[in-house]
Amino acid sequence: MSLPEFALEAYFARWEFTARHNLCASDMESLTLTDLLALGTPAQREAWDKLWLGYTETAGAPSLRAAIAGMYAGLEADDVAVTVGAGEAIFQSVRALLGPDDHAVTLIPNYQSLEAVAASICAVTGVPLDPAPGSEYGWSLDPDRIAAALRPNTRLIILNVPHNPTGYLPPRPVFDAIIELARSRGIWILADEVYRGLERREEERLPPAVELYERALSVGVLSKTYGLPGLRLGWVACRDRELLRRIVRQKDYTTLCAPAPSEALGEIAIGARDHLVARSRALVTKNLPLLQAFFARHANRFEWQVPAAGCIGFPRYLGGEGVDIFADDAVERSGVLLLPARVYRSALGPVPADRFRIGFGRADMPAALEAFEAHLSR
Repeated sequence: MSLPEFALEAYFARWEFTARHNLCASDMESLTLTDLLALGTPAQREAWDKLWLGYTETAGAPSLRAAIAGMYAGLEADDVAVTVGAGEAIFQSVRALLGPDDHAVTLIPNYQSLEAVAASICAVTGVPLDPAPGSEYGWSLDPDRIAAALRPNTRLIILNVPHNPTGYLPPRPVFDAIIELARSRGIWILADEVYRGLERREEERLPPAVELYERALSVGVLSKTYGLPGLRLGWVACRDRELLRRIVRQKDYTTLCAPAPSEALGEIAIGARDHLVARSRALVTKNLPLLQAFFARHANRFEWQVPAAGCIGFPRYLGGEGVDIFADDAVERSGVLLLPARVYRSALGPVPADRFRIGFGRADMPAALEAFEAHLSR
């Protein structure tokens, strides 16, 4: 297989740790090790102090898999495989499902691995999200467009709900229609659900795909909603244990297993997930009004609608020089990092070229926003 350069990660490699203000981060504010350990039970703290730093099980520690399974109705530990981040979960799942004679459908724009891994194996069709400025959240998805993209050999539909970079969240009837479409054709669904829990309205939260459909895989991670990207701990939840076995066996060629410290800390985090989600939601609730006020002050430069979920959005830039030049200038002259549209370009179809990703999940967002405003005034 041949994979293209990961445009988003290449841009981050250049700027993420040198820019003074990261205003496009895709994760929530993180914790210190001390803070996380304080959330553990006495038994978990003792286990941490006595942690054996040898190899771990390829599928993940049974207790960790059981804790993850407890987040899904009707699942058991054997329905979960632990991965090193969501990236490995996506990579291994797609490779386990697809062959060269298959066809896949994915949404565009997208996080690049949700397109590129499948496209390195077989034909892929992109279904674009539609900008919908008059709607409440600014985007829409017509299930009929997914239906029109299907072929006789379509084996996989790849979804990202809530969506990166737009923050779009399908209404429940749309989500159900896609699942029923897949069920009627026996097509698998891979659902990247890493922003689940960060919906603007909790009543709009979708059930995990794995709970609704027997041929669904739900991908989760501790990086986004839980604010723990440094643990590099993700997972795949799937009711087909033979498929899960193939995913696990492929790990023998990549990471083999997750780090023992990450597994131990991950189990603490999952046990404290209600606290972590509430912490993240509170920070988003605090930051969003500041962002709203900023865009209201600069309505001549930007078009913005609050995303339905997540901690990122995809506003339009209205300036004549174009968003790529604008974003490059912001980071080079003022140290304010945005993600320009070019990192989301797709081989599968057009992606809006006048947008950029902005993040609102970090505690330092007010300072970053102040620096961004100062840049605009210059």
